[in-house]
Amino acid sequence: MRNNLSPLGILGILLVGGGIALIGSQNILIAVGIALMLAGVGLLIKSIVTGMLSSWGMA
Repeated sequence: MRNNLSPLGILGILLVGGGIALIGSQNILIAVGIALMLAGVGLLIKSIVTGMLSSWGMA
C-alpha cells in the first residue's frame, strides 16, 4: 500500500492515527466510534470510485 501513497498521503494517515490516539487517551469508546466511522467512509469512497471507474471502462 505504501507504494501507492505519496508522502502527503502517509502524513495524512499519521495525522488521523494521531488524532484518534489523542481522543483515545481521553475516552476509548469515542475513539473506537470515530475509527469505525472513518473506516466506513473510506470503504464507501473506495466503492464509489471503483464503480465510477468501471462505468467508464477503466477498471
